[in-house]
Amino acid sequence: MLLRRRATSKTALAVTALLAPALLAPALLGTEAAAAAAFTAGPGSPVAARTVVSSLAWRGCGGDLPATVECATLKVPLDHREPGGKKIDLSLSRIKAANPDKRRGVLLFNPGGPSTSGLFYPLALSDYLPHSVKDRYDLIGFDPRGVGASSPLACGTTNAGERKTYRPYTKATFAKDVAWARDIADRCQKRNRETIPHINTRNTARDMDAIRHALGERKISYFGLSYGTYLGSVYIQLFPNRADRFVLDSAVDPKRVWRGMARSWAVQAEATFDRWTEWTARHSARYGLGDTAAEVEKLFRDIVARADREPLDLGGTIFNGADVREYIRWEIPHPSLAARTLGLLRDAAAGKPVPTFPTFVPTDNELASYTAVMCGDVRWPTDPAVYQTDARRDSVRYPLYGDSVSNIFPCAFWDRPAEAATKIDNKVPALIVQNEWDPQTPLATALGLRRALKGSRLVTVDEGQGHGVYLRGISACADDAATEYLTTGRLPAGDVTCAATSNISRKSPTVRACLNDTEHQRALAERAAR
Repeated sequence: MLLRRRATSKTALAVTALLAPALLAPALLGTEAAAAAAFTAGPGSPVAARTVVSSLAWRGCGGDLPATVECATLKVPLDHREPGGKKIDLSLSRIKAANPDKRRGVLLFNPGGPSTSGLFYPLALSDYLPHSVKDRYDLIGFDPRGVGASSPLACGTTNAGERKTYRPYTKATFAKDVAWARDIADRCQKRNRETIPHINTRNTARDMDAIRHALGERKISYFGLSYGTYLGSVYIQLFPNRADRFVLDSAVDPKRVWRGMARSWAVQAEATFDRWTEWTARHSARYGLGDTAAEVEKLFRDIVARADREPLDLGGTIFNGADVREYIRWEIPHPSLAARTLGLLRDAAAGKPVPTFPTFVPTDNELASYTAVMCGDVRWPTDPAVYQTDARRDSVRYPLYGDSVSNIFPCAFWDRPAEAATKIDNKVPALIVQNEWDPQTPLATALGLRRALKGSRLVTVDEGQGHGVYLRGISACADDAATEYLTTGRLPAGDVTCAATSNISRKSPTVRACLNDTEHQRALAERAAR
C-alpha cells in the first residue's frame, strides 16, 4: 500500500529502498523499445503474447548508477484487447545473473504501492540478496504502467493538502471531504480520459507477461511485496503456466481489494497499539511515559486532544490530532522508535523545541497512479452516506485509525472499472512470507491469500514485527525458506511458523518452530486481532 518516503539522490534512493519499499521515479531513461508483441484475448481470458518480439535495446542507465545496471524501454498496448492500437512505454532495468553457468532465468520485482516505482528495486536489494539468488537470475525491475518513468499519470494537483488520501472523519468536515473526493476523481479522469481506464492490476500483470516475452523467457520468477503480492497473484491466475517461482511477501487478501484492505489497517492498528503501550510501560524507567499501559495510552490520547485543539509545531511541521495518530500508527511496530516519538510529542505539547518530524507527501503522480489502480480494480460504494456511517462506527471501534480508512474516497465518484477484478483461485505453487504483527497487511489477510492460492505455502514469523519480511533481518528461518525456494524450487512440506531472529541464535539460522499447521497461524492471527 501507499508508503511514506522522502526524495534523495539516485544512489541513496536505491540503497534505502529496502527499508522504505517505495521509490521515487527518476527520469533518466533514454532507450527506445523494439516492436510490441501481438496479443490475443477472449472474453474473460488472459491476454498472452504469441508473436516474436524484437530484442530489447539495453543500455547504461546514466546518472551515478553503476554500469552493471542496464535500462530499456518496452512498448506495450494501452489496451491489451487492441494490440494494434495506442502504445505506452514501460521502463525496465536489469542486472544480469552473476554466474551465467548457473543462470535459471529472470526474477521480476515489485516493491508495493500501487504507485511505487520498482525500476531500481533490484539495485536496492543487490547488496542483500544471497549470491545463490544473484547467480541464478537476471534481476528485472520495472515501473508499472502509469508510474514514474512508465507513461506516468498526473491529476494536476499542486499541494500536499489535495493529495492526502485518508482523511479523519468529523461531522463538520465531511461535506468538504466529499467535495474533495469528487474533485480528485473528476480531475484525474478528465486529464487522463483515454489512459486511466486501462491503469489497473490486470493490465500490469499483462505487461509483466509482455516483459517475459520480450526477454525471450518461457517463464518468469517474481518477488512482490505488499501490493506486489496482489499483482503477483493476479499474474499467477491469468498466466498459470508462465509462473515459475513466486515469493509473495506481506500479503494482500484478494477478497478484500481494496476498501476492505484499507479498513483492515484500522483493526491491526488497535491490536498493535495495545501491544506497544504494554511494551512502553515495561520500559518506563527509560522513556518515562507511564508505568502502566493505561497511563501510556492516556498520555497519547491527551496529546491527540491537545493537537486537535491547537496543532503542534514539530520542528516547523504542523501536526493536528489526526497527524499524530497516523504518525504513531506507522511507528508502533517498532516500539522504541514510537516511544521516542511520543516523548517528543509530549515535549512539543509543552512548548519545548523538538527536531523536525519528516512527513510523507505524495507526488501528483503517486496520487494519480494510486487512485487509478485502487478505483480501477474494483467498484467502490457510490453513496457518500455509506462512508459516513462506516467512519462514524469505526471511529469508535478503532479509534486510532478507523475513521480515516472508512471515510469518503475518490473511488466513490470513479467511473465503473473497465473489467471485473480477477478472482484468485488456483493450485499454482508459490511461497507467502508474513510477519505476525504487520500494520499494513495483517496476518489475517495473508491467510486469505493462502486460501486463494491453494498450491502455496505460508511462512509466518511468530512475533515478527513490521511490514516486509525477506532480507530484513527479521527471521533467518523465513529468509532461508524464501532463498531455498528461489534457488531450488522446493517449497516447505506444509505451512511453517518461524521464530523471529531476535529469539533464535544467528549461528543456527535454520532453527524453526516446525508447526506445520494452518491452525497455529490462524491462532496467531486471532491473537493479533485481540
